[in-house]
Amino acid sequence: MKSIKQMNPKTDQPILPKPVPQGGTLGVVAPAGPFDAKALKAARDVLTKMGFCVVLPKGLFQKTRYLAGPDAHRAALIHEMFADEAIDGILCARGGYGSMRLLPLLDFHLIRKHPKPFVGFSDVTALLNVLYFKGGLVTYHGPMMTTLAGAPLKTRKALYSLLVEPKDFEIRLSRASILRPGKAQGVLLGGNLTTLCHLAGTPFAPRYDGAVLLVEDKGEPPYRIDRMLTQMEMAGLFEGIAGLVLGSFADCGNRRILLDIIRNCFEKYDIPIMGGLPVGHQKQNRTVPMGWRAHLDTDRNALVLKRP
Repeated sequence: MKSIKQMNPKTDQPILPKPVPQGGTLGVVAPAGPFDAKALKAARDVLTKMGFCVVLPKGLFQKTRYLAGPDAHRAALIHEMFADEAIDGILCARGGYGSMRLLPLLDFHLIRKHPKPFVGFSDVTALLNVLYFKGGLVTYHGPMMTTLAGAPLKTRKALYSLLVEPKDFEIRLSRASILRPGKAQGVLLGGNLTTLCHLAGTPFAPRYDGAVLLVEDKGEPPYRIDRMLTQMEMAGLFEGIAGLVLGSFADCGNRRILLDIIRNCFEKYDIPIMGGLPVGHQKQNRTVPMGWRAHLDTDRNALVLKRP
């Protein structure tokens, strides 16, 4: 199969997924761990009330140890949902672990031919970034089926808006942690820090030259955050970065220490850094598009996302 040139965030235009029509059909995939069936049914009810039809493909509930079925099976479901013309968008069931195991199996040519919204976070960060860098596709960092039913109304509305009517929007923070003031523009990329770190040294390692990087995590003590950022910095993944925004760092220890670590790790980069974005492992998990143009302005505590 002919290889695909990796996206350059500075110069290349991404492929925009088609909006999901009102009353459209959403397919569900499980690229990582097995999931709670009751939580998935509750999310399906939420999406049905939003007006969507929800398709659960055959084999979705498979289990292989800590994975939702064998790698080839999980990758095949992703291909099936992208190729099926009746499916307007794709939501992931849950994270956990397993998404990066699928990367060598993905058919990026098939995915490019059938661009549609692909939504997830946490371990699914591996797919969000690689579908952008290798497939050229804008992806959505947002809630998954197992988190959607318990999500607040703002989280549900943000997901619906991006699926049905994707347009420029602003996230304005009433409380922000400004680690370094300034303004920056670049393509928004990133997601779960642990997952991004594990891509370092692989053929799928992202490079954030010219990007506004978003990072978030859960359950990682400060020394592990330090270790992951240090590894990525030593691997050169932050060279040319335009700005940094921090989502939630739930259960990650003392916040003051954590912010000091992040400030020190990015000391050599003359970039604005703002924390407090309602994105990640918390109740409020705002859907944001990976691959849109981001305008970061710490004077206004604002992140503006503009559709390419």
